[in-house]
Amino acid sequence: MIAYRAMVDVPRELVRYLSRLLAAERRAKGTRRGTRALTCFYQALLVLVWFRKAEDVTLLGAGFGISRATAYRYRDEGIAVLAAQAQDLHTALRRVADDGWSHVILDGKLFDCDRLTETTLSVKGEIIDAWYSGKHRDFGANIQAIIRPDGLPIWTSAAMPGHLHDTSCARELGVTAALNWSAAELDLPALADSGYESAGHGIKTPVKQPTDGSRLAPDNRAYNRLLRGLRWQGERGFAILIGRWKTLRHTTASPRRIGDVVAAALHLTHFEYKYLPESC
Repeated sequence: MIAYRAMVDVPRELVRYLSRLLAAERRAKGTRRGTRALTCFYQALLVLVWFRKAEDVTLLGAGFGISRATAYRYRDEGIAVLAAQAQDLHTALRRVADDGWSHVILDGKLFDCDRLTETTLSVKGEIIDAWYSGKHRDFGANIQAIIRPDGLPIWTSAAMPGHLHDTSCARELGVTAALNWSAAELDLPALADSGYESAGHGIKTPVKQPTDGSRLAPDNRAYNRLLRGLRWQGERGFAILIGRWKTLRHTTASPRRIGDVVAAALHLTHFEYKYLPESC
């Protein structure tokens, strides 16, 4: 095996921030000083390289002089401490309202993963692959996100099986209930695409074309155009995460853990936006 030097485009402040979180985790676990293969700083660097470059964990561990098992353990520990910093949905909505934003955007995405053997029953009673999306023709986990009007995601959900529809996921996770509450109590409505039709009074969706093929009424066409004009910026939310953190483009981890990986990437993105906006 031949080693070579490489660079990763993450700010040093972010490495130091994650290393402090890892140091706090080690203290909480009672880890004795000098018993780990890597210091907190280099463990944080390993985790960030994996997020940023989607490096193979075995090769990544070899680059840091640790075994494959240790590399996986250190990576998972980094994901856990980052995901633990995520705020709950109601807190995130209150913060958006306090910051003066007029609305939020609700969107869902299928995060690509390896094929799985887990099955479930469809609404027709047929046995189907639980993590296969017929719409996307791919295996993955459905993640729901709440996004600010400027395109910055503020909250992401736990992973749901890919065969489920966006509306089903949002309802099961309590997202629709929280958004209807924020519309009523915080005057903060949510905008969404037509896939969330009938999700509640607080979630605004486009008016669909009539089934008889006739044109929409002028006021409905104007409503749809206004909705698209307000929603398009928020559609960048997932693109920001995937463009910045390449490991989100495909994961070999258990799909049920994809929610934690996305939440960790979201927290890293928030750190960069808050403290180092020029790096994004």
